[in-house]
Amino acid sequence: MELSCCILGSILVGLVFSVVQGDPIVPALCIFGDSIVDVGNNNNLNTIIKANFPPYGRDFVTHKPTGRFCNGKLATDFTAEFLGFTSYPPAYLSQEAKGKNLLTGANFAPAASGYYDRTAQLYRAISLTQQLQYYKEYQQKVAQMVGQTQANNIFSNGIHLLSAGSSDYIQNYYINPLLFRAYTPDQFSDMLIKSYVSFVQNLYALGVRRFGVTNLPPTGCLPAAITLFGSGSNQCVQRLNRDAVSFNNKLNATSQALQSRFPDLKLVVFDIYQPLLDMIMNPSENGFFESRKACCGTGTLETAILCNARSIGTCSNASAYIFFDGFHPTEHANKMIAEDLLQQGFGLIS
Repeated sequence: MELSCCILGSILVGLVFSVVQGDPIVPALCIFGDSIVDVGNNNNLNTIIKANFPPYGRDFVTHKPTGRFCNGKLATDFTAEFLGFTSYPPAYLSQEAKGKNLLTGANFAPAASGYYDRTAQLYRAISLTQQLQYYKEYQQKVAQMVGQTQANNIFSNGIHLLSAGSSDYIQNYYINPLLFRAYTPDQFSDMLIKSYVSFVQNLYALGVRRFGVTNLPPTGCLPAAITLFGSGSNQCVQRLNRDAVSFNNKLNATSQALQSRFPDLKLVVFDIYQPLLDMIMNPSENGFFESRKACCGTGTLETAILCNARSIGTCSNASAYIFFDGFHPTEHANKMIAEDLLQQGFGLIS
């Protein structure tokens, strides 16, 4: 026990020293997934799933909307800060994603994407398959700037994060009669896991050696999910949460198998289900006033274009709320989630 504490203490001291010196702990941070981590990739796409207008971004550093589905920073923004980066990975489809800005990573995630490519296609977003293609393109650009040897070091030592799955269920499976009737929740989750395995294998083949994936949140507790699927109840929809837990169990088991198959791959499954559920079940103990309703509009459904500057009822203090819109956490909640994930992620940076 004492040895473990000493090792952990040494790691913490090393991390703090590195950040104080102004050097990021890892050379790059690359992010894939959906709206939970989207920083603006959908801004210029022909899709209605966007967040590049007020009140989104009102509490961000610039006090302007960026495409983040939040009043301020995302959990991945805080993660970048914790790792010592002085800027956030730019949206790959933005004007900022060029030149030296790419040397410290990029964000490939668009809202309404997921493990199941047809989810993205429904909303004219970028599928996970296309995100992988963009990442290959990104690797070529980095190699052209610094040479293949240094580029390989960036790819192998950089952290790669994936957050996906919620859109597959909430924005597709549960509302798509054809899909819902064709597959049981168990069968559908198997499809998603198969996509996950393929994605990890492809990243590994491209030289990635530090990879983290978030599990599903308690989807049945999202304000919009309660409104849509709660049958008039004001409580979390337990069948949705059961599906999320089932998927998360498969994600854990599959990730362990992948870790065994690729011993030199550092792979961490980040649990956001339990931390977020704890906030929702015990809001006041975690510094929140409201856990059922979101800040934007009525707080029961609004997201994307329905959450806008004219949404009646939008709160003045988002920090009192766990959710900013019907699906996405506030900056305050994101910071708490990121702090929890930091403790879980030492295996990626040690």
